[in-house]
Amino acid sequence: MKPDELSVFPAGGENTAFTAWFSGKCWLNMLSTEQVPIGNVTFEPGCRNNWHIHHAAKGGGQMLLVTAGRGYYQEWGSPARELAPGDVVHIPAGVKHWHGAAPDSWFQHLAIEVPGEECATEWCEPVSDEAYNNLKGAEDPWKK
Repeated sequence: MKPDELSVFPAGGENTAFTAWFSGKCWLNMLSTEQVPIGNVTFEPGCRNNWHIHHAAKGGGQMLLVTAGRGYYQEWGSPARELAPGDVVHIPAGVKHWHGAAPDSWFQHLAIEVPGEECATEWCEPVSDEAYNNLKGAEDPWKK
């Protein structure tokens, strides 16, 4: 499968500017850089980003709108949530988290930067292979 075949949103180019914070390949297409930044992020199977925090003095945070494939979202200290097309994730500023593809599936989401004041992303440690590999079949508390 090619990244551009996943959804109506083009995958864009390989996201080489952020390789230090991703395990595996991903693609980024900034759909909007005006008013509200929106990026279409496409993950190859097994690709995920490092733990990270979206800081803001006021407002801020991130929203994920899943458009294709299967992936995961996890907040620090909480179980992982399995994601499928149509799922929406609201990530408040200050919450340490990661997101990425399932081991056997491409994954694509729109990443929406919530407007705020003094916004910055802090990149943290990678999600360990051991922790990630234990997510297979993880229970999804949001879908009960």
